[in-house]
Amino acid sequence: MRVLVIGSGAREHALCVALTNDPAVSALACAPGNAGTAAVAEPLAVDVADPVAIAALATGWQAELVVIGPEVPLVAGAADAVRDAGIACFGPSEQAAQIEGSKAFAKHVMTAAGVPTARSWAVSGPAELATVLDEVAAIGEGAPFVVKDDGLAAGKGVLVTPDRDAAHAHGTAVLDAGHALLVEEYLDGPEVSLFAVTDGTTVLPLLPAQDAKRRDDGDAGPNTGGMGAYAPLPWAPAGLVDEVLAGVLQPTVDEMRRRGEPFSGLLYAGLALTSGGVKVVEFNARFGDPETEVVLPLLETPLAGLLMAAATGTLADHPPLRWRDGAAVTVVVAASGYPERPRIGDPITGADAEGVLHAGTSVGPDGTVHSAGGRVLAVTATGPDLAAARQTAYERVAGVRLADAHWRTDIALAAVEGRIAVG
Repeated sequence: MRVLVIGSGAREHALCVALTNDPAVSALACAPGNAGTAAVAEPLAVDVADPVAIAALATGWQAELVVIGPEVPLVAGAADAVRDAGIACFGPSEQAAQIEGSKAFAKHVMTAAGVPTARSWAVSGPAELATVLDEVAAIGEGAPFVVKDDGLAAGKGVLVTPDRDAAHAHGTAVLDAGHALLVEEYLDGPEVSLFAVTDGTTVLPLLPAQDAKRRDDGDAGPNTGGMGAYAPLPWAPAGLVDEVLAGVLQPTVDEMRRRGEPFSGLLYAGLALTSGGVKVVEFNARFGDPETEVVLPLLETPLAGLLMAAATGTLADHPPLRWRDGAAVTVVVAASGYPERPRIGDPITGADAEGVLHAGTSVGPDGTVHSAGGRVLAVTATGPDLAAARQTAYERVAGVRLADAHWRTDIALAAVEGRIAVG
């Protein structure tokens, strides 16, 4: 099988590694890729925001399956363009990808499907923002404000703060940028990421994971695209996956199909395990990053066949998923100044070591690897348990050299120490 992966982050590197290990894959390419994907997949050039260019590349390369990693090409309709070219594609249509592209759209779907989620208020102007914040303050009785950019914001469009002035300033900035705004009820309890592969009818959930959104230890600092993750979750309630499948994932997929906008690809549910039960924080329309980096190393089932079954509507005939024993931890190494003003162009050493997945990297004319983004590397390890995987991950981080790099030192620590409580 000839497989083309679209994207350039650590998620795509993890996908390429998993696909390389699948004996059914005869040729693998990644476009545009990065310094890490180039070591395991043929590098190709493409503008990921151009669906026509992606379809043309897939046709010219004679791809049999295209796997679209990032949200931008999905929301732009790249999966439609690839399928129109007669090539199987793992990724939702432009219409279905609105479940990530518009948080308001996702709320409408959840309401129709009876999926539990936070109450929300769509805000169209500054005066309405002030009124809504006052209403939320009265309802929440001191709970933090949750203010979201309605569209794509690379994981950084959300502000959760107890400071009303900060919430108002963030919301005003979103409105001033011409974006739609959503204010939500705060959901207490730990958050969980659960991926599900679906062909629009059948839904196969993967392992739950947890990522760390804040930049600094102790969940402090600004929101980011994710500073690390781990799987599985030793503290998760028994039956959590079955509960989410029955109450969230399957109803959502069924509602999308009922609307004539069937969702085929990877449905990512961001969940809060609140004192009132499981509630959806958000949906994404693709593999999440950095959770992909810990879920895929634990998947024993060959990846290409699973994704092809979803892309061709035959997921009901796919064998049950098989998982390796143990746990996985990934620690994101970020550039100085991330997320506000990341510094790029610094040389990196140790980036070719085992378990080091590339995100924002490039190769210079002399073959040296340099930083090329905010989140530079996702350093990953597996082990017989979470503590062992965590120790190995941080040993590997110590082997990486990037000037003034930043990473959290507490990824998975609370889980290892038994400090996470549900309800």
